[in-house]
Amino acid sequence: MKIVIIVIILLFTGFLIFQSYTSMATQKTEIQKYTVVHSEKEFEIRFYPSATLATICSSAKTYRELSGPGFRRLAGYIFGGNVSGTKISMTAPVQMNINDTLSEMSFVMPFGYTLDNLPKPNDSNVIIHKTSDEYVAAIRFSGFASDHEIRHHSEKLKTLLTAQGIIFTGNFRFLGYNPPWQLRGRRNEIIVSVIWGKN
Repeated sequence: MKIVIIVIILLFTGFLIFQSYTSMATQKTEIQKYTVVHSEKEFEIRFYPSATLATICSSAKTYRELSGPGFRRLAGYIFGGNVSGTKISMTAPVQMNINDTLSEMSFVMPFGYTLDNLPKPNDSNVIIHKTSDEYVAAIRFSGFASDHEIRHHSEKLKTLLTAQGIIFTGNFRFLGYNPPWQLRGRRNEIIVSVIWGKN
């Protein structure tokens, strides 16, 4: 009985150490740059400058359908699945545009990479492209993402923006900042493009 208790304590201690290490590693991950231009109690308006993304398109219509296969294809590219075998650092967040027509998942390329110096993907389904400058509204939630949580917070953000008279355009998109094995300190967001002319 004592041996079982000791084993359980050791496993639990190892688990806590692993989670602490994961949280620290996540904090060191490069985050896509943005500037907060306006804050409300439950959401904020951000300005995102142009960025270079690796993106895959998918017929998936749910978070569950898109997240696993999409992540594997994009991870394959940055972990050396390109013409030069270059390994590219993982950044955050992972972006998902999930809808009923054509869904997308994207990795933001680290600062310093451009269309000119990124290696060509071996997988022809991975598309390298550059985004335009953009203002978005963002709402944050914790825990693990799911289709229910994504829909709930998209509707919540829509209601908040409508109440404030802020015009939004396009699809509501999901941003995920943590690996699936991280249990503590998880960060998720829903964003949507907005028309913003205030200084």
